[in-house]
Amino acid sequence: MTQNFFQTFILLLLVTDPFGNVPLFVNSMVKVPLERRWRVVVRECLIAFGVLLLFMFFGRHFLAAMQLSEVALRIGGSVILFLIAMRMVFPQAGGNGESTPEGEPFIVPLAIPALAGPSALATVLLFSSHEMRDVMVHVAALTAVAAVWLAVFLSAERLQRALGPQVMTAFERLMGLILTAMAVEMLLAGVRAFLKSL
Repeated sequence: MTQNFFQTFILLLLVTDPFGNVPLFVNSMVKVPLERRWRVVVRECLIAFGVLLLFMFFGRHFLAAMQLSEVALRIGGSVILFLIAMRMVFPQAGGNGESTPEGEPFIVPLAIPALAGPSALATVLLFSSHEMRDVMVHVAALTAVAAVWLAVFLSAERLQRALGPQVMTAFERLMGLILTAMAVEMLLAGVRAFLKSL
């Protein structure tokens, strides 16, 4: 159970990539008054948490409505994770959407897609389960990840100044490397499950 929690926590942390999103949060908060910034961060993190929680609980119903098998979603999710990981390891200029919206950001781009993006939504769909123990572990892991979001983004400006762009880039590429390995492992698990179903 502890190992399952840790694996889920690490996977969600890598997919939502709070450290890689620090520049986006800093740029988006430029026009927000200092006294309101912490409220905006808390609000955006809660919205992203709610959206991911919704997908986690109703993922199976979504799969049934779309007539998708869990094996197909697992293999498709692994491909998406791999592409996300490649962008983290080999970033492209202007590829992270660091545009500053007019006024105070609301939902877009911070909650969605920065935190609750397509890869994160596809990942939590994989966590849909009928087992109450699994559900509780996944919810606990998502809650812990949301706490990390809050800690990182509430100190985003200080973090960016203290570490500098080179360290932030190196950290993001390291996370991308770990996510690549997890994507390959997810793909292999999906292929094994497909071969057993033949």
